[in-house]
Amino acid sequence: MTLGEALAQAAKDLAANGIDDARLEAELLLRHILGLDRVALYTSLEQTVTPEQAAAFSALIQRRITREPAAYITGHKEFFGLDFQLARSVLIPRPETELLVEKAIDLAGTVFTQSCLIADVGTGCGAVAVALAVNLPHARIYATDISSAALEISSSNCLRHDVSDRVTLLQGDLLGPLPEPVHLIVANLPYVRRSELVELSPEISKFEPHLALSGGADGLRMIGRLMGQAGRNLLPSGAVLLEIAHDQGQAVCEMARRYFPDSEIGVVVDFSGLDRVVSILT
Repeated sequence: MTLGEALAQAAKDLAANGIDDARLEAELLLRHILGLDRVALYTSLEQTVTPEQAAAFSALIQRRITREPAAYITGHKEFFGLDFQLARSVLIPRPETELLVEKAIDLAGTVFTQSCLIADVGTGCGAVAVALAVNLPHARIYATDISSAALEISSSNCLRHDVSDRVTLLQGDLLGPLPEPVHLIVANLPYVRRSELVELSPEISKFEPHLALSGGADGLRMIGRLMGQAGRNLLPSGAVLLEIAHDQGQAVCEMARRYFPDSEIGVVVDFSGLDRVVSILT
């Protein structure tokens, strides 16, 4: 069997088991086995598959059929043009969260231009903190997480992208570990309503950490707690950026007005026109 034939069969098996984008998923897993980029793979499709390669590829396809996400299978995920190490102890970074990073970079580049202290709350694998550090050389970032396992992964990603000197990892609850106030707080906290957890895809409900998903009965428990802490952890004229679910914009803005009545509060929509980030400029 050639690589091309193995790829075609794997894509067929994935599709038969309800996996979306089956060809791309099969390609990703085969590239992982072979250590090839996409161009190299497609110039090698006529090569014969070795027994070792066939066995390894088959094992990964079977894992994907059980709905284990490809990002956990390969241990990697791209976010904001950067490659991140992953494990099941952390949430898989989503493309939607790139809007949070873009907004933070915009603020840091136009408002906090001389120096910038940022807190990334609930850092997980460190994707947001590392992306900010890579793109904001004048910024220092505190990245907090309650999970020691998550901080181990984020530490590896800081080293991987050579930003450990500007990203300080802190274990603790929300803003509790911060040693000083910051200019900007960014957070992608759990915002899924408890009743909606059962409706999530098996890739999420069976494999991703519920600690990083569940936002309580209304989805806003962690966001509300963060707002209660934010005021005393912000420097004058600071800002807060919060990722939210598509239907939480109004509720989060109303909550923000209670905590920050004199602030400029707004919602940033994503490329689909859905509410995605709440911005609070104090």
